[in-house]
Amino acid sequence: MLPLIQTLARKHLAGLATAALLAVLPPAAQAQAPSIVVASTTSTEQSGLFGQILPQFRQATGIDVKVVALGTGQALDVGRRGDADVVFVHDAAAEQKFVDEGHGIEHRKVMYNDFVLIGPKDDPAGTKGQDVTAALKKLAAANANFVSRGDKSGTHAAELRYWTAAGIADKGTGYKECGCGMGPALNMAASSGAYVLADRGTWLSFKNRADLAVLVEGDKRLFNQYGVMVVNPERHPHVKTAEARKFVDWVVSPEGQHAIAAYKIEGEQLFFPNAGQ
Repeated sequence: MLPLIQTLARKHLAGLATAALLAVLPPAAQAQAPSIVVASTTSTEQSGLFGQILPQFRQATGIDVKVVALGTGQALDVGRRGDADVVFVHDAAAEQKFVDEGHGIEHRKVMYNDFVLIGPKDDPAGTKGQDVTAALKKLAAANANFVSRGDKSGTHAAELRYWTAAGIADKGTGYKECGCGMGPALNMAASSGAYVLADRGTWLSFKNRADLAVLVEGDKRLFNQYGVMVVNPERHPHVKTAEARKFVDWVVSPEGQHAIAAYKIEGEQLFFPNAGQ
């Protein structure tokens, strides 16, 4: 009888020890949280927006988000390959093409801000004003130093549209493509006293401004819309459709839109939600 009692007591103590261990382990060690991959533009990451809103999404849904931050064109390519569950970018024409080709579903508007032309405060090319095409004509005529992202990003696509609208094929000898993200492009402009087109969100979060300032803003053509969509599970059956839809639904929900609007740097709002418009 005594050995049986001792065996039961040992099992009871082992159970208590296991329960105590589980109590002190972090949730991730007890059960792996579901996760999704979001392919997005560098501006959502480098501006700090995702650092602001993703913990709130995680708290609301229990879903972790792994961000692949690239230029919009590259982010869409990641979606085309099925290497992401969600695409969150800012090139309306490229997004629509992605959907029309059957790569994305549930395409939704999320938020907007604007592009700005950045350059040296003394503005040697005389670009300051509201007309972005007039500014680019002055840059080309002056052979001014200009850093282009050259990375097929949404910002790069917008920049090329503005050059075309200005009727300029020869951008001048000062035009250089870096093939880099928004932050590195701004760093290059700051270190060389060059002009650069940037999204306002990344500019506001940029710390290494040196002698740079916003020179052109307010042109309606500088409007910068962001969209989100689920990667089509019919093309890629492994896509985590349920979790991806929860992400899309959350960022366009009142809670997600409030989280986006609440993100500010030194009191200035970086993105303006417009999912309901």
